[in-house]
Amino acid sequence: MTPTNTPAHDLLDLHPEVAAALAAGQPVVALESTIISHGMPFPQNALMARGVEAVVRENGAVPATIAVLGGRLKVGLTPDELHLLATDKTVQKISTRDLPVTVALGGHGATTVASTMRIAALAGIRVFATGGTGGVHRGAGETMDISADLLELARTDVCVVSAGVKSILDIGLTLEVLETQGVPAITLGSEEFPAFYSRRSGFRSPLSVSSEAEVARVLRAKWALGLAGGVMLANPVPEADEIPAADMAPNIERALADMDALGLTGKDTTPYLLGRIVEITGGRSLATNIALVRHNAAVAARVAAEYAALA
Repeated sequence: MTPTNTPAHDLLDLHPEVAAALAAGQPVVALESTIISHGMPFPQNALMARGVEAVVRENGAVPATIAVLGGRLKVGLTPDELHLLATDKTVQKISTRDLPVTVALGGHGATTVASTMRIAALAGIRVFATGGTGGVHRGAGETMDISADLLELARTDVCVVSAGVKSILDIGLTLEVLETQGVPAITLGSEEFPAFYSRRSGFRSPLSVSSEAEVARVLRAKWALGLAGGVMLANPVPEADEIPAADMAPNIERALADMDALGLTGKDTTPYLLGRIVEITGGRSLATNIALVRHNAAVAARVAAEYAALA
């Protein structure tokens, strides 16, 4: 099927399935593409992406994987486009700041949480599933390395379903920044905030809900009150798939030390750390990452369905 332009924006290409669902008021779930190009090796990344789209459909919603290809904002990808993202090493990891350059120069870009949120909002999609969100990096008091994801959550009306903040980050400071920015950080089914690979972080969740239906009501109330910005919905990794925080801590410290020795900074840090942790854990962290992404996709689809029903 050939993607179609939407009147909402002349740089936006909606896959026909996504366009039809949005026009009919059916639930749609946005999916990021950085996890495909920079989060996992091939072929696991391609298999994961197709599998996550299938999970969204199985739970009653239409998947819309988002990327920038040839300078066009793509909302919903063809099989060939998804394969390109999974295999082409020239695809750049792009956040919101990078969008104008990538679009203007006709480049290829895999979207982060922040840029996926922005494009999803342009398309009219309210719910987005990812693996883990960015946040305040360890040592940010000196480096000022704070993910653009947090600022995007403060200004873009999209609910981001994740397994919490990536455990390579400073979770406590991230929660403080979210509070300052007025972003609800809500955990589904638990009073403790999760830590990506692990169900427990040691930090109490600022807010909690017990069901996807409650999440949908929160979203409706937030935006009906004129409270701009998104919602972080933390969905703990299934117990059978988690790596306990005590087991992960030394792996993360080793990966951070290796990164410091290489002098890596900026947007290269997260892909390096996730890849290095896969090596250190002998692939165990990759299996957990895939499991939590699929779990988040299922929850996001059910949230989107409940929200569509309210609308």
